Amino acid sequence: MAASHGREALLQLYKQLLRSAETFPSKNRLKIYQAIRDDWRDNKHIEGVKLQQQLSVAYKGLSQLRQFDETEMTGGQVDSTNWSVKLEQNPMPKPDDYDERKKKKK
Repeated sequence: MAASHGREALLQLYKQLLRSAETFPSKNRLKIYQAIRDDWRDNKHIEGVKLQQQLSVAYKGLSQLRQFDETEMTGGQVDSTNWSVKLEQNPMPKPDDYDERKKKKK
């Protein structure tokens, strides 16, 4: 990701994504974690509109991962038995170059 967005802000977003992936309640947790690392590495030199699109996807992904965080689900009351999750229809659409990138990794 390019430095124009602010190196510290990008680094913080990256760390937040990884931390949220670590606690995500899924058997695919490690694949999600690795996909974040791979995508970040693959996109470290992008700029402009493409950067803004990727940041939008990253923030949306962070929001999705955090929905399953215990603090988020209980509204900050970890001991509460009342919790809620709001799901979107197709929250993470595939990027335009998804098929090309998948073929390159094989």
